[in-house]
Amino acid sequence: MRLAFLVSYLGSRFYGSQVQEAHRTVEGEFVAACERLKLFSDWRAAGFLSAGRTDRGVHARGQVIAFSTEFSDRAIRALNIQLPPDLFCTAYAEVAPVFHPRYDARSRTYRYYFATHVDSRKMDAAAQHFLGNHNFTNFARVGDKNPWRNVLAVSAGEDAGFTYLEVRAESFLWHQVRCMAAAVQQVCAGEHEEDWITELLEQETKKPIQPAPAEGLILWDTDCGITWTPMPVDDRSSTYLVQLQRHHALMERVCLALNKENM
Repeated sequence: MRLAFLVSYLGSRFYGSQVQEAHRTVEGEFVAACERLKLFSDWRAAGFLSAGRTDRGVHARGQVIAFSTEFSDRAIRALNIQLPPDLFCTAYAEVAPVFHPRYDARSRTYRYYFATHVDSRKMDAAAQHFLGNHNFTNFARVGDKNPWRNVLAVSAGEDAGFTYLEVRAESFLWHQVRCMAAAVQQVCAGEHEEDWITELLEQETKKPIQPAPAEGLILWDTDCGITWTPMPVDDRSSTYLVQLQRHHALMERVCLALNKENM
């Protein structure tokens, strides 16, 4: 049986998502958990695939991973127990034997959260210049890829005091969303006018946009046309997330206290 899993992870301690022998990666940890459960002996023969790659430090709540196994019940029941606390499945689905999470994905959505306050209305207006089919050479590391990408939707919003940029497209180039985020942030900061984005989409430049930090980026959703069945998150992951949240809240208070002392 071929199974697909909806996967979340905190990217801070992963050296990206793709398997690498010398580094801790999302796929590496996932394959290791499957092998411990004896779901397959060869991940390539099992057709182990993910919907896309994320860079070092990038997070996900909507990654899709699929593989074939004779032990589907065991996979659904025990995967979250075997996975590390910063990597877990939130849902599963039985899919066709030929299902390929990358090629069968209709679209992908990313959110970029900004550490500093940004005017969401001004950001939303600037971001609309990205809508449609454009050449993103100045907003990505293109390499030998086709630089043209079709942005289906883009918007800015606010969440718990943080401004975010949300982008949905059929596919993305390396660093594309982070470069888009950096560009709209510069416009909002008054460094450029909105038309600057259009100019960069239409003309070559000697100075491409530098990507915003990876820590703010989340692979938010991958639309593969799947109806998901929810999975319970292991207590270790829930505890880990709560403790991490508390740690960062504590450090915020410490920084405020130190800053007050220096005033």
